[in-house]
Amino acid sequence: MRLSNLADYAVVTMSAAARHCGGGRVSAAELAAETGLPAPTVQKLVSKLTGAGLLRSVRGVGGGLQLARPAAAINLADIIEAVEGPIALTQCVDAHDCDYEHGCSVRPHWPMVNAALRGALADISLVQLAQQPIPEREPA
Repeated sequence: MRLSNLADYAVVTMSAAARHCGGGRVSAAELAAETGLPAPTVQKLVSKLTGAGLLRSVRGVGGGLQLARPAAAINLADIIEAVEGPIALTQCVDAHDCDYEHGCSVRPHWPMVNAALRGALADISLVQLAQQPIPEREPA
């Protein structure tokens, strides 16, 4: 399983936004500069993340973007689903056009697998993702 580039960039963008918590609002242009992502990509992500209720846009003087809820209340699954839609490893759970649907003994188990994957991703908070990694020390 691999995330799309857009989902990966959404995690990067949300992590940068979370690092501005308590420090006021940030613009999409500032997020693009801080992350090194192209501004049009960040604008597209901001739109999706705002629509999903993860970011809030405030207009006017002193306006900008801020997290729509505390970073501790946002998790990796929320961010991925904002861009990719519901987390599912296979399409057959939702689709009914599979040639093997009637004889498939695995299909009934995919919802359990998808729930386990979503649960694992939901256990990773935006607070954790926003933390700057501590550089490893070289052995003395």
